[in-house]
Amino acid sequence: MDRNPIVQDVSQAIVRACHSGLPVDKLRVEVLTRLTRLLPADAVWWAAADPATLLFTNTYRAAIPADTTAYFVENEFLHDDFNKWSELARDREGVRSLVQATGGSLGRSARYRDVFQPLGLGDELRTVLRIHGATWGLLCLHREAGRPYSRNEAKWMRRLAPHLAEAMRVALLVESLDSPEHDGAPGLVVLSTDGSVIGSTPAGEQWVDELSTHGDQHVPVPIEVQAVAASLRSMATNDAATPRLRVRTRAGRWALLHASWMHVSGEDAIAVIIEEAKPTEVASVIMLAYGLTNQERVVTGLVSRGLSTAEIAAELHISMDTVQDHLKSVFNKTGVGSRTELVATILRQHYLPRAKAGHPVGVNGFFA
Repeated sequence: MDRNPIVQDVSQAIVRACHSGLPVDKLRVEVLTRLTRLLPADAVWWAAADPATLLFTNTYRAAIPADTTAYFVENEFLHDDFNKWSELARDREGVRSLVQATGGSLGRSARYRDVFQPLGLGDELRTVLRIHGATWGLLCLHREAGRPYSRNEAKWMRRLAPHLAEAMRVALLVESLDSPEHDGAPGLVVLSTDGSVIGSTPAGEQWVDELSTHGDQHVPVPIEVQAVAASLRSMATNDAATPRLRVRTRAGRWALLHASWMHVSGEDAIAVIIEEAKPTEVASVIMLAYGLTNQERVVTGLVSRGLSTAEIAAELHISMDTVQDHLKSVFNKTGVGSRTELVATILRQHYLPRAKAGHPVGVNGFFA
């Protein structure tokens, strides 16, 4: 497949699109128009992912009914099945078809029996969009029954996946630079144990509207709210740690969702609180978007807490020269020249000096 000149031309076109700094919506159009020429698909599901939790957000679907959203959330977070995203994200390859996962017996998958088979769909090809160990997106292609995906097709997708991940990472970075500042009170949405809404505050309704994507206008509960509630229901006890999810809204701001159990009229219910995320809540995602290494992210976190070079060295059991080397690398990657600018840039998501100067975003996600 890879030696075919048509395949090579299409692959290069997709890679170019991935390194063009496109917003996610335009990226999907550019990629899927070309991708489906070589990997015909009768249905598509594509979502962004929180690198810290793998909870999927900003879902796009084609030929997949919107009312299946709740089922997919339940299937992923609450039930056993084949070819789940959480397993695939830990797999070295990161690409697998449902036929491969089930050993050719699709009927073993509840997802296939409950959703795909009634729709006339057969195999699925799932691809984790991952780069440098961080998952930025999830892409699933579906075909009608009797047309399984081949290992060569999976191999081709595996080669494209890092480019798609980089494209989504860059889109996140661009959005974080361009996001306006907003004021917003915390909102509350109360769900029954079956996931239906039984109450909400006015601010909660506003947050729900802001989370809802254009493609999900008929979905009463945004997938992000469903996901964090499903994560809570999957826990063994009601006093487990509160599930949290960071997500960007349609308005371009960061929201923090956290779920906890509550009682309404003597019945168990789930309270989902939605509020504008504090800078520290999104710091890890923003730092990943800038391409910082694990150690550089740790050093940056300590800088944000106000530790001196000597204190950071003592905390991490490294020399002060090593701390300075890490800081120099961080400054270079983020385009700042001091600790103060670093904290303002990464933790508060203010415009970088280069952004104010109108410098374009380069192919590696940083400013050219």
